[in-house]
Amino acid sequence: MENPTHIAGLALILSQIGQPVLAAGGTDADWPCIQRRTGELSAGVMWPAPLGDAATDTEADDLAARLALRRVSEDEAKAAVDAYATAHPGLGPDALGAIFQAAFTRIDRDRTRVLDGISRYGHKQAALAERIDAAHAEMTALKAVEEPDFDRMDALEEQIDWDERIYKDRERALTYVCETPVLLEKRAYSVAQMLLRHLP
Repeated sequence: MENPTHIAGLALILSQIGQPVLAAGGTDADWPCIQRRTGELSAGVMWPAPLGDAATDTEADDLAARLALRRVSEDEAKAAVDAYATAHPGLGPDALGAIFQAAFTRIDRDRTRVLDGISRYGHKQAALAERIDAAHAEMTALKAVEEPDFDRMDALEEQIDWDERIYKDRERALTYVCETPVLLEKRAYSVAQMLLRHLP
């Protein structure tokens, strides 16, 4: 049953997750997303009850691992939580908090890897943009001379066409890539809600 006392404070988290804002004045050249790169997630903010120090057993850890998987739909995850709670009546805050902590740790680890990957992605895009600009500049210089090196111009034209195609393909994929950290943040919040429903 929903516990309004524990749920009310979580609405603020959801309202702040995934708000698209421009990257802060281009201060991070390796961050190519419209969404601002946020810092570490806080389990305590999403779980307004004692997390407890109880270690999860194998069954609880399996549930936490399942809850952290993005390929498991929210309906499937909620059903798994409900089934676990039914099989383990009288779950206390420590047990539920330990399951959330275990799921959160996995989600946060995946999010960190994605954020690092996006930074590497942005660095490669910036380097490729510089390469394209340099090739265009060289092409302009070659066209300005009295006897252009047509072989070099042909090679540059082929290089520019190829590099621009790669750049545009990466840009199209960037929308999905940049949404992934937001989806992971929402998943962590959703897992907290699923478990909090069973908090006494």
